[in-house]
Amino acid sequence: MLCQICQGSMRRFGKNRNGSQRYRCDACARTFTDETTGTDRRCLPQDKAIQCMRMLLEGNSIRSVERLTGVHRDTVISAMVDAGEKCKAFMESVIQSIPVADVQVDEIWGFVGCKEKTKRRHGYGEEVGDAYCFTAVERHSKMLIAWHLGKRSTPDTFTFADKLSRATSGRFQLTTDGFGPYQAAIPATFVSRVDYATLVKVYSKVDDGKKYSPPEVVEVIRKPRIGNPDMDLACTSHVERANLSIRMAVRRMTRLTNAHSKKWENHDAALALFFAYYNFCRVHMTLKTTPAVATGWGFRPWSLQELLNQANSERIA
Repeated sequence: MLCQICQGSMRRFGKNRNGSQRYRCDACARTFTDETTGTDRRCLPQDKAIQCMRMLLEGNSIRSVERLTGVHRDTVISAMVDAGEKCKAFMESVIQSIPVADVQVDEIWGFVGCKEKTKRRHGYGEEVGDAYCFTAVERHSKMLIAWHLGKRSTPDTFTFADKLSRATSGRFQLTTDGFGPYQAAIPATFVSRVDYATLVKVYSKVDDGKKYSPPEVVEVIRKPRIGNPDMDLACTSHVERANLSIRMAVRRMTRLTNAHSKKWENHDAALALFFAYYNFCRVHMTLKTTPAVATGWGFRPWSLQELLNQANSERIA
């Protein structure tokens, strides 16, 4: 092997922490790394990787997984991001044109790097700050049929509405909260394909500014927006309960902790991995099976290994 600078002869010079071979030039004393050994140098056995993913999906933090398994946190994050990206592509490819009857939509708040107030104070870019995840849940099957991670803005609302439209088929009832951009995005995207209603909860005022728990709901306001929605079915309780499952199972979404995401792509991958696991692997307590089986996909819940195998084969195809 010849030096890239002076074309002198080189000899082995140990390995770096990733396991790549290093070389040192005898003439100019420069060192180089051999990057021809492949892009994935984690050397993590598959069963160990599955164990790490299962622990993350049960609400453990990255560092707690590191302490319990002995796998370095960088390796855990790398495996999670890889699995999450595959699961995201898999869900987008298979969850299309699904017949639905009653869909509920909500947004769940999180943040990446720092909260919005700190971001504005320091002038950081859009890759940090508040990160809202739009979610849509089918009331009967509990299937999470569409999601989008972005800002709580009009463009992101239109993007989410487009994803929801591609994921569903036929006419169905749709209920959202009172977030303003929905009232423009839903009619523009679905036209007359939905019976759309909004539900707004009015909370009592809390005198104690230190109280963290939400105040009591004193009034619920339901309004029909498009078509002929059944106002007795206008509800967001099921999607709000699904959001609670997200906060309990995805550690970086747990409030009042320092387990928040440091990178946007890590946050996106963690949510994608959980949503795929929620749909295809995790047995829902009221359904006694998974949302995917309740929707008509297969006869039994998948294991996490089967889910990742399917996601990987779908990506290769």
